[in-house]
Amino acid sequence: MKEIMDKITTFMGSLTTIMLSFVSLSILAEVIFGKSVFGTPVVENVMAMIKSLGDGGFVGLIALIILIQVFQKK
Repeated sequence: MKEIMDKITTFMGSLTTIMLSFVSLSILAEVIFGKSVFGTPVVENVMAMIKSLGDGGFVGLIALIILIQVFQKK
């Protein structure tokens, strides 16, 4: 059972790394070229997410701390 959980954890970590790379690439390309690259306005979506966390007050702060912990490299 431990081996299966280790494989799932490794896979999810790798998938998260790949997705964050795509998000970073999309943001960079959108800033440089002024258009969305993958058909979605990534910068606009990130700004909306940050605004919603800010509007959430204390709950938004807790959600931000959880997100930071999830994406932080260990």
